[in-house]
Amino acid sequence: MAEAERIIGTPDIPDASGAGPEQSGGQAPADGPGPRESGSGTAERPKGRRRIAVLFAVAAFAYTLDLVSKLIVVAKLEHHAPIEIVGDWLKLEAIRNPGAAFGFGEAFTIIFTVIAAVVIVVIARLARKLYSLPWAIALGLLLGGALGNLTDRIFRSPGVFEGAVVDFIAPKHFAVFNLADSAIVCGGILIVLLSFRGLDPDGTVHKD
Repeated sequence: MAEAERIIGTPDIPDASGAGPEQSGGQAPADGPGPRESGSGTAERPKGRRRIAVLFAVAAFAYTLDLVSKLIVVAKLEHHAPIEIVGDWLKLEAIRNPGAAFGFGEAFTIIFTVIAAVVIVVIARLARKLYSLPWAIALGLLLGGALGNLTDRIFRSPGVFEGAVVDFIAPKHFAVFNLADSAIVCGGILIVLLSFRGLDPDGTVHKD
């Protein structure tokens, strides 16, 4: 049995006896396959850190943009007449929304708050296995948008975890929304596209 294993080799599990290199027909180097494996590991770890940095950078940008826009809207637009951007087709109008994105589910404010918090925790845990740049951007948009609306839920009236979200982008014949909603929708669309292409968050590509 030992002689058969020496001749056939073990292609998937290299051993210290040098059977792996004999399978490929080459002469085993002095220190075996160890440097190749360690080199692969060190190549992946910095890549993973860069993707995590992109995720949180995108999230911070989306969150900051949403927060600043809401502060301006509350200070300058609330309790004032809407501002027409493109006639009746697009207006800026301050609305307090106790429901979900685009005004849905006004009776379930606390539930939507919990969902947003769960989404943030899931994204933070998924970030540890993140090696894909497109996924980092998509998850960053989701995280920034969820944090933006969750901030309203916690700190705005009528109370903690029941606060109404500030919406202000009002297209004609459509629900009023904000930049956090836009970030969430864009991130969700990107995730769907990546899933159709078979790209996983860890950077691997699979085909069904």
